[in-house]
Amino acid sequence: MSAVSGSATAPTADPSPLVVPAVHHRQNTPIRPPFPVGFILERTIIGEMRRVDPADADCGIAQALGVLTDFWTFLLIRDIAGGVTRFDALQRELGVSRRALAERLSALVDHGVLIRKPYSDRPVRHDYLLTAKGEGVLPVLVALQEFGDRHVLGDGTLTGAATAAETRRAHAMIGRRLPDPSLVDSPTVLYFFPGAFAPSAPDYPPGWGDIPGAPGCTLESLTYAARTADFEALGVAVRGVSTQRPDQLAALAAHAALPFPLLSDADGRLAAGLRLPTFRAAGVDRFKRLSLLVDPDATIRSVQYPITDPAGSVAEMLDRARASRSRSRGGGAASGYRGTGA
Repeated sequence: MSAVSGSATAPTADPSPLVVPAVHHRQNTPIRPPFPVGFILERTIIGEMRRVDPADADCGIAQALGVLTDFWTFLLIRDIAGGVTRFDALQRELGVSRRALAERLSALVDHGVLIRKPYSDRPVRHDYLLTAKGEGVLPVLVALQEFGDRHVLGDGTLTGAATAAETRRAHAMIGRRLPDPSLVDSPTVLYFFPGAFAPSAPDYPPGWGDIPGAPGCTLESLTYAARTADFEALGVAVRGVSTQRPDQLAALAAHAALPFPLLSDADGRLAAGLRLPTFRAAGVDRFKRLSLLVDPDATIRSVQYPITDPAGSVAEMLDRARASRSRSRGGGAASGYRGTGA
């Protein structure tokens, strides 16, 4: 992102049964495999999923799956992208055996998808971080998220309903930290928007005005600009975030004379790391409109989603910031303030 950027132990067998996340179809009925999961997973570790048919030597999909192997590997990369980088924390998040996790981490390091970065010498412990090669998987995760939200958990239409799974997932971010804490150094509003363009830029994608929630990005940005002094009086910074290119956002910021920066998540780091709701238009992944109120330590304190009134959401966020500051003063918080869980 432009302006954006557990511990390992020796593998041991875990006698406890493996837990597989339930998968849901459109009626939200759990689908569980009719076979012993631990057996299948251990066979995967031994190597069946890692073998690639030589006949597919020129197929990038087949070769990529020889590295990414199975759904556990995708979930592992998902969690590392989200800031869970230590062995024990990853094991707790995934509920997978220590042996299975150690095998996958080692394989991803061998393939150059991850690197180990020591954070303790005695005992030796590592963070597992994505390499530039590993970050190449992020757009795949974003595409899988959008496909799952729209076609597996949804009915195939593009919506942002208050009852949708993506809405529950968005509000579950409260209490989580941003994958890249350096994004903020004070209480900050991050408002994510689909896209807005300066008049000198090419036209909006075809059918943009017909996409639910897409119009209104310029209005939202101008409204935040008009209320920036009110946010600053509370000690709150404002940042806009889009998947547009940095040059497109720079042109918009200059045209609208925005008093705050616009950040590009064209590489998908925040989209994948936070599992944010997205949609695809004109070949580009776009954020659905969503806003976060974040503490100085990068902890998410409030989520606005879905947003049906772009301009009105700014006044609502200002009210949340005021309420959070009042609660903080009442509680004697030493740094920043604790925000609303609304």
